[in-house]
Amino acid sequence: MLAHCSSFQDIAMGNSFPSRGWLGILIGQFVKPIFYNDKPYSPNMSTIPTILITEKKEFETEREKLKQKIITFQNNGPKNCTTHPHPFFGKLTSEQWGKGIYKHLDHHLKQFRV
Repeated sequence: MLAHCSSFQDIAMGNSFPSRGWLGILIGQFVKPIFYNDKPYSPNMSTIPTILITEKKEFETEREKLKQKIITFQNNGPKNCTTHPHPFFGKLTSEQWGKGIYKHLDHHLKQFRV
């Protein structure tokens, strides 16, 4: 989960550019408020294939990576948020990215009761 969240931070910071799938291109703009609104994500929501982590990771290493990426994202501020579209939801403002990043991390922390 930590490596997955860290990989998602990379997308928001413009360090990773997964391609958009056909379904996202087709309906992403219509459902994108799901990404940043105040409603929690559903438990079995699908994920971006490139950030689906299947190999074993070292907990402390991944925790530190994620911690540093969160700090960097916060310190960089809205001006350094990616302008590349989200792989499913499409073009987002820096505010929408910020809310979505928070919501995504909160979803997984609650999932593991952290």
